[in-house]
Amino acid sequence: MRRTLFSLLLGLALSQSALANTDAIYQDSAQRIKQTYEQQLYTLPAFKEGHYGLRMYRQTMDDKYAAAIWSDLARVASRLNYFAAEVNTPESIYIYSEERLSGYIGDDDERSMRRFTATKHMPEYLYLGVDLLGSMARANEYGLKHKQDEKLRQVIRRYDFARYATDPEMIKAWAAQIANQVYWLRQLGEQDVVDAFITSFQQAYPNANDKKLSPQQYGNKLYGMTHIIFADSQYYQKQVSEKQHQWIYDYFRTHIDEILLRAKEDVIAEVGISFLLAGLEDDPVVAKTRQAINKAIDPQKGMVPSVTGDFDFSQGEHRNVLAIMLLDWQQVNQAPTIQKQPEIFSRLPYGLEAK
Repeated sequence: MRRTLFSLLLGLALSQSALANTDAIYQDSAQRIKQTYEQQLYTLPAFKEGHYGLRMYRQTMDDKYAAAIWSDLARVASRLNYFAAEVNTPESIYIYSEERLSGYIGDDDERSMRRFTATKHMPEYLYLGVDLLGSMARANEYGLKHKQDEKLRQVIRRYDFARYATDPEMIKAWAAQIANQVYWLRQLGEQDVVDAFITSFQQAYPNANDKKLSPQQYGNKLYGMTHIIFADSQYYQKQVSEKQHQWIYDYFRTHIDEILLRAKEDVIAEVGISFLLAGLEDDPVVAKTRQAINKAIDPQKGMVPSVTGDFDFSQGEHRNVLAIMLLDWQQVNQAPTIQKQPEIFSRLPYGLEAK
């Protein structure tokens, strides 16, 4: 009996030691990627600099990311100033949207072709969903709004977003983006089409059809599911409820081995982070995704390359910031806001004010 108890205790101690060692390896890997990116962070375009800095700030609350957040703030202000001044009438929106749509002409990859085909009948989506809503929601997260906020809200109210959010071809072209946008609309207190989108998404991507999906469409389905979780968390600001998204967590648990085989590293990392956002750090899915992402890191370059082996620094930002978060998860923080971190917002770019 004593020997059995001793063996059990020894086994438990060894397993805890192995677990701690694994965690340390993952944290070291995350630090290696952070070092790679933070040495050149301010060479990134403003959008990607802000994307990285905001996520790292929400994880760590470290003020060293304040300058990157201010760059993001300036970008948001610039876009909202432009939309408020130049692009807000039906005619100007049409011209702007057609110009955006023309950017997809000539691209023969599956994603671009789907986006062009689905969106050419409702090009205003490119202005409304892809550009305007994202900028308004980001300002809102910071505790800010544009000086002409009501004017911009009136523009949103001219359109029924259900038209885009429930269209199966739009979902197959823009699943992750629409997931973000329906939650942004809810966040702004405007039209609420979250439930209608989720129902339409499930109908567009029945699980029985997974084997028939192209790599691009399989990835689009997974991105849509992870972004429902991310958007509900207001992008790493608050914990989500597993029960509210049980169908997504059940799917990921059942299909994790297939996901690891078929999905890109970005998606694999997002699947793992979806569990972390629900407080499920001990779930086997997290362990499997961490193992896969850690294995994908190139030790010489200090980053996760693309699936084609490309090490482009700017193009790899999204993939690598996700890898950092997955491997060295900290916590959710509802920040930064002008109310709680006023020092970050001491010099507001023209056009923005406290809401």
